[in-house]
Amino acid sequence: MVTSNKLLKLTPRPARGTDTVSAYLWVLLLILMFLVISLVLITRGKDTVSIVLTLGKGSTQRFSQSEDVDDAHRIAPSPVVHVRGLCESVVEADLVEALEKFGNICYVMMMPFKRQALVEFEDLDSAYRCVLCGTKEAVYIAGQQAFFNYSTSKRITRPTNADDPNSGNKVLLLSIQNPLYPITTDVLYTVCNPIGNVLRIVIFKRNGIQAMKAKAALNGADIYAGCCTLKIEYARPSRLNVIRNDNDSWDYTKPFLVRRERGKGRQRQAILGEHPSSYIDNGYGSHCPLLPLPSNNRFKRSSHEIPEVVSYPLPQTSSYMGHASSSVAMVSGLHPTKMNCIRIFNLFCLYGNIEKVKFMKSVPGTALVEMGDEYAVDRAITHLNSIKVFSKRLNVCVSKQHAVIPSQVFELEDGSSSYKDFAMTRNNRFTSAGQASKNIIQPPSCVLHFYNVPPCVTEDELLQLCKEHDVPGFIKFKVFDAKPSSKTISGLLEFDSKTNAVEVLTVLNHYQIRIPNGSNPYTLKLCFSTSSHL
Repeated sequence: MVTSNKLLKLTPRPARGTDTVSAYLWVLLLILMFLVISLVLITRGKDTVSIVLTLGKGSTQRFSQSEDVDDAHRIAPSPVVHVRGLCESVVEADLVEALEKFGNICYVMMMPFKRQALVEFEDLDSAYRCVLCGTKEAVYIAGQQAFFNYSTSKRITRPTNADDPNSGNKVLLLSIQNPLYPITTDVLYTVCNPIGNVLRIVIFKRNGIQAMKAKAALNGADIYAGCCTLKIEYARPSRLNVIRNDNDSWDYTKPFLVRRERGKGRQRQAILGEHPSSYIDNGYGSHCPLLPLPSNNRFKRSSHEIPEVVSYPLPQTSSYMGHASSSVAMVSGLHPTKMNCIRIFNLFCLYGNIEKVKFMKSVPGTALVEMGDEYAVDRAITHLNSIKVFSKRLNVCVSKQHAVIPSQVFELEDGSSSYKDFAMTRNNRFTSAGQASKNIIQPPSCVLHFYNVPPCVTEDELLQLCKEHDVPGFIKFKVFDAKPSSKTISGLLEFDSKTNAVEVLTVLNHYQIRIPNGSNPYTLKLCFSTSSHL
């Protein structure tokens, strides 16, 4: 008994505080286990939920989260498809060609430096077919497999007026991708002017070369085979401001904005031609005419949209057809009795100042025309070569002479002199930068613009004037509204043909109109109009 009591005294009794803590720990552990089991059950329950998505036009597609990606990472279906894995040379035309089988495409936005693109389809079904096909089989664009997914955007943001060709904006933004060769105003003028009259070009560099003003019909074309691809959109500005005429900008309505140095001519290259055989940093090699479009090229136009061979020459080129710079033009094919120095001046003064005109005695029907500079000669060649005047076709080219020397002067068949100096005449229209800027360089057309005519002159009197000088009469007549205080009137005359208009301008330009009781005569001034008809 004693031993037993001693043993009891040696065994310590548990404290009441320890029992309480243990009880609390067991309760917390049970609660935590309950929460974990509840979360697992809830998650498993969500995995069995099916989601039904409406894909437009009444069609549906069912997805199950237990078989697909978690909903938190899913991109909602969109008409805009994100395309990845493109090759560097791919352009919009390649995407349209490869993906139009899935449905109508509204817009394509290239991201060339990321080798990606966004394609906006007309409806959601087309986008779904594109993405679904890309997941089941390989889709190739320009020979390389591409990958597709829905975009987070529901619509591709366009530049201002990008999808509105009737917005009235006449300025286009050209992005030249893969510019392996120099792109100058010459190149862009040659490419675009056959499609529509180019007024101004501005080139600026930003992730490649870009330029403004062209025709949307060239979108997707290669300037040179396999490179220098055009991407064209409507630009935000409605007008281009050009401060100088050089390789990076040119205002074709103001040829004397800033002259470039003599002898540094601009030669042309043509759209879809072969690579130039040689080029230097500031220009091109030999002159190369525009070539016909290759039949296997991805950029194609129907035969009625473009001639078989485009050969539109450029103005303001000091090395026309490889000749040395010269301000003298040689004109052959002149009518022996109806053309003289004054009539040559009347026609050629539309494209630059005329210094001297001299008929060549040794070559009948041929004259030398010394103009203000070589740019004026090139403009005259551009617009007057091969036109018909008095049933004779003119041939205008650059002369080897650098000045007209008044030697061997003789009398022409109409009794006038074979040589005349026009350097001091007031009828030259490019004597100052301000005067030159008012001239719009236009090719011959069947509509003439007349101005500086006294208000008392009527339509019948102008018709009588044509009859008296044995030139064709006009078929339509229009007078512009003038201020009550205006001392002259202006308007338009439409003729049956371009040839008739050229002949009237050649004979009647600068004709002196005298009115009764008038002290000084009015000088009738004519030029080709920008209007094609009245």
